[in-house]
Amino acid sequence: MTQRIGIDVGGTNTDAVLIAGNDIVARIKTPTTRDITSGVLAAMNALVQNRTTAQNISAVMIGTTHFVNAVVQRDGLSPVAAMRIALPAAAQVRPFADWPEDLRRHVEGPVFQIRGGHEVDGSPIVPLDHEAIAQAARAIRASGISAVGVTAAFSPLTAAAEIEAERIIRDIAPEVLVTCSHRLGRIGLLARENVTLLNASLQDLARRTIEGFQQARLASGIAAPLFITQNDGTMVRAEHATAYPVLCFGSGPTNSLRGAAFLSGLKDAMVNDVGGTTSDIGTLASGFPREANNVVYVGGVRTLFRMPDTFSVGLGGGTIVDQANPRNIGPKSVGFRLASEALVFGGNTLTCSDIAVAAGLTDMGDPSRVSHLSAQFVKDALHRIHEIGIDAVNHMKTSFEDVPLIAVGGAAFLVPDEIPGISNVVRVAEPGVANAVGAAMAQVSGEIDHIFQDVSRDDALATARSLADAKAREAGAEPDSIEVIELEDLPIAYMRGNALRVRIRVAGRMAQENLMQGAIE
Repeated sequence: MTQRIGIDVGGTNTDAVLIAGNDIVARIKTPTTRDITSGVLAAMNALVQNRTTAQNISAVMIGTTHFVNAVVQRDGLSPVAAMRIALPAAAQVRPFADWPEDLRRHVEGPVFQIRGGHEVDGSPIVPLDHEAIAQAARAIRASGISAVGVTAAFSPLTAAAEIEAERIIRDIAPEVLVTCSHRLGRIGLLARENVTLLNASLQDLARRTIEGFQQARLASGIAAPLFITQNDGTMVRAEHATAYPVLCFGSGPTNSLRGAAFLSGLKDAMVNDVGGTTSDIGTLASGFPREANNVVYVGGVRTLFRMPDTFSVGLGGGTIVDQANPRNIGPKSVGFRLASEALVFGGNTLTCSDIAVAAGLTDMGDPSRVSHLSAQFVKDALHRIHEIGIDAVNHMKTSFEDVPLIAVGGAAFLVPDEIPGISNVVRVAEPGVANAVGAAMAQVSGEIDHIFQDVSRDDALATARSLADAKAREAGAEPDSIEVIELEDLPIAYMRGNALRVRIRVAGRMAQENLMQGAIE
């Protein structure tokens, strides 16, 4: 039987599982290393014990927070050029204008504003200025800048201006990496431009990181191809992720949500992923994370693209409890030092894990080291822990109906058995590796966001579904497995011809022949 490896590279730990069919064959948790590669290699080597196992692996799926951490921590980013094609419109606010000053210093390069772009109905604002684009390309090449982000007005609806600009830049400066906004964002110029520029700044880091993943895969004797998980719970080949690293920003919580769905068998539920430092709450809809519809800020930058709708609160197994006041809990955490600083492990810091051990909720370390805590202290601290968790769940709950909640993560024991508005709390086997399981079970997707005119609603929806299915098949999905996971249609009153904006997302299993071909040697 063919097997798959799922790996989730977090800021503290790298979790990995080996899955055969629907069964978890092996699991491992190892510290995340600064160079990323050695930690991933250690995880793969622990799962792949012999050559036979390596030959039976059909794919390796990896999710990582490395790229979003780079933005948050201002580490590993490259300066980029910005090309906006929208003049004479959209000239008042320059690219990078709403970025935090410290991030701008790392990323902002030369800015070029070009005549061109399109209106919402697809008509040109003005003719595209080809010569200005060529001059900008020569200036970028001369500056030594390695990447450029190209954003044109309403390019998700009419991408011709960006595609032509990309062609000109590649002809003049073939060594420059080009990111076009229509492949990343949605309608909304500034937020889409921000995503494009962030992506361009991460491409060098993405290339180095994913090359490291490839080296670890080969060093483990695995010939199967490498896939990277994305924000929406689906996966893409490593080469695509190298070009579009921002699409992996939210893969950490997304993997946990997808893993919770797989381990519980539930497709519609809330999920609370309790780790060492935070509790991350999200919602499953048709087995995939509910997507954020509002503006998402990444490292202080306003963006608008596919991201899971999650809420984080400072409550985890390593969260610090005040030894003088049991209701004073967090948000500070001992994090990855839990195994050395918590009381049950011989340390001197009282943590939520210590309270859980004293309350008999879990068995770890040496319980005798928390025996001095009074029963009332433990009761009060546990009550406050539950209050924090319940408030976080209520913050994310959108339905008046009672819904199930799946508890996953290494500290899932902190989730109470009864929560108002929750029909039942579902405990799963292997909750600590739900994130790696989610990576291993990732699917491939296709998405369309398009405005239709002079057609009926039924015809517009059918055409959009056909186009989305085609994108999923092109990405390698098995045709018979493709399902709609999100559909939104919105009439546009200010446009002629009964205009209708349709956004549809579909997903399906990776076809077996696509899993086994195309490994990078």
